[in-house]
Amino acid sequence: QITDQLVADIQSGAPNWRMPWHTVADAATPTNLDGRPYRGLNAMWLPLVAGQRGWDTGVWGTYRAWQRHGAQVRRGSTGTHVVLWKSTTDTVLMDDDTEPTERTQLVARTYTVFAAEQVDGAEDLLSRRDVVERDTPERIAAAEAYFAAVGATVTEGGNLAGYDPKADTIRIPALAQFDTAAHYYATRAHETTHWTGHPSRLNRDLSGRFGDDAYGVEELIAELGAAFWCAQAGVSAVTRPDHAAYLASWLRVLRTDARALITVASKAQAAIDHLNAITGHTQRAA
Repeated sequence: QITDQLVADIQSGAPNWRMPWHTVADAATPTNLDGRPYRGLNAMWLPLVAGQRGWDTGVWGTYRAWQRHGAQVRRGSTGTHVVLWKSTTDTVLMDDDTEPTERTQLVARTYTVFAAEQVDGAEDLLSRRDVVERDTPERIAAAEAYFAAVGATVTEGGNLAGYDPKADTIRIPALAQFDTAAHYYATRAHETTHWTGHPSRLNRDLSGRFGDDAYGVEELIAELGAAFWCAQAGVSAVTRPDHAAYLASWLRVLRTDARALITVASKAQAAIDHLNAITGHTQRAA
């Protein structure tokens, strides 16, 4: 469903279409009723649904969760599906083994959640939540400290941003060359997401050339990773001026494999988790 919607949006709006993961970055980070942020594909899907319906609270919960908090989902409301991955371990006897072997696998479970806008009695809960102010001097300073703590080799200057996996170096124009500090740090997040794919880190396929599928997949990972980081950091995302050049390869990837978006979102989340581990940033997941 998510892939179909994304393909339809790209086809209807290209080349002036605004990438939906910027909706993710600029919207309220979706959380459950305990304030824990949704992650991965859910972190992309819920803001898209909210944006289509004009909702902006970013608070979601199951029917029973809302009831536990003294609120009630309105009769006739249509819920939104989210996917939760659970790790399960079982014991199997392999053909060539005489001893049982433990096998761990991820199992997807689907849950139905409702936005606060679909719930009576949610106002009191929402009034106790902090309002996120984006791009404040404090958030910009925190962004600088975050990327300094990452420790990537960065060369500033020139007019182009990029990551060179052979040299393991990020290049980016100087901060003064960007129209806003938020634009600089959103771009820095994109390139630093690429940086996590180095063989010494998460070892993603960085061998693609412009226009081929591997390149398109990695660009999707970096775009979504940057969106996740912007949402986490309270920094506004900015549409890349060159995004139209990638639309053809993104469309091809999404059409070829309906599950590609799940993989991309998972790897993007893993990239941000890796950066958070380096910097000591902690974030509880829904």
